[in-house]
Amino acid sequence: MIDIQPWAPALTVIASIATTIYISWRIVLLLAPGLYRGMIKNNAISVDDFVGGPPSSTSAFKSWFLNRLNVGSRVAKKEGYPLKTEDSDKVPGLKVTSRNETGKEGVATNSNNPPVVVGTIRMGFGHHRIAYAATSWGLGEKKCGFLGLGGDDKDRETFFHDFLNIESEEAQLIKDMDKMYSKGSRLASELGGTVEKFWGSLTKSGDEDSLRCTYQFSEHMVPLINGLDKNSPIIASHSMVACAAVAAGFKNVINLVIDNHAQWFVVVPGCLNLVQGPSNYHSLLKMGVPEDQVQIAGHWIPRDLVEGIPDASARRTARRKAGKPLRIIIPVGGAGAQRKFIVSLVGALSGLVKEGRVQLFLNAGDHEHMKEAFVGALESNNMDYDKVIDMKGVQSFRERMLTE
Repeated sequence: MIDIQPWAPALTVIASIATTIYISWRIVLLLAPGLYRGMIKNNAISVDDFVGGPPSSTSAFKSWFLNRLNVGSRVAKKEGYPLKTEDSDKVPGLKVTSRNETGKEGVATNSNNPPVVVGTIRMGFGHHRIAYAATSWGLGEKKCGFLGLGGDDKDRETFFHDFLNIESEEAQLIKDMDKMYSKGSRLASELGGTVEKFWGSLTKSGDEDSLRCTYQFSEHMVPLINGLDKNSPIIASHSMVACAAVAAGFKNVINLVIDNHAQWFVVVPGCLNLVQGPSNYHSLLKMGVPEDQVQIAGHWIPRDLVEGIPDASARRTARRKAGKPLRIIIPVGGAGAQRKFIVSLVGALSGLVKEGRVQLFLNAGDHEHMKEAFVGALESNNMDYDKVIDMKGVQSFRERMLTE
């Protein structure tokens, strides 16, 4: 009679489960390349050619699976939405695009030249800030032809084209994805420790697969930009906008690389990728980005700040010599990943603020949850504060600060 140990059945079950998982995974890897090829067969450009070759079976499955999570079985559309423009309520002379619900085709302009389009996606704070900085140069004096485009560009208009401003199912896809990212960033920041490190590893691993996923998602965003003049130069402050523009067939696309950490997912194939410094430039070249698709441009600074550097520096010098308070401006993005840190910083600086040695300018944009965090930090430290809630208030505040 065989004496069966009590643990033997459990070990058999575990071994069977492990074998089943292993065989299933091997089957998945065998199917992955075909699934991936089916996913990219109608793409306008090849990301694989840009990054140096096709993905491994594991990467192919990862790219296919993440795309299914993002868009499901949805088939990407191509036809652009009719658009209209309105005067910006924030920047004089700037035109803001939105969907034309009347269905009328084309965007009316006051120029014979196609507009310069600055494309963005309102995700967090940085993309919008960079986009507004870019528009300031389009709206400035154009003595030699804007961006070297040639011709008489004195009357060339500048459009602010935010994908989320085009009411559509595609815009909703972006909003849903952004909610997931923002929620994850805030939760990771609040929990800290291992969770924050794990989230950081996910968001910083912008490898070839990240670019594959970004571009594949952007194929679904083509209708958000396909209603614009194909002769317009597109300046993108979000890589997804640049990807969509390239996929839509725009030939003059500039991607303002938002991050100084060289990663595949911040660059875009088929366009000119502008970086802010030599370190990032050389790192991208070493990664394999084609030399004719990347150049150094400098930092994305609004025109009025650049032109005002001499006067601003003189005012700062005069303030310090007069012993006036040090001014610290702290802007925080919509994702709110740094909320915990900023709240602690406000508390740490509260003594200096009360002594009149420091002035804090906290910028939450229009993110309500960040404003609430700022107000809570100020009140818990018994600090007096003023609130600026609209652009009129911003201008008044600016004028007041220039005289104090």
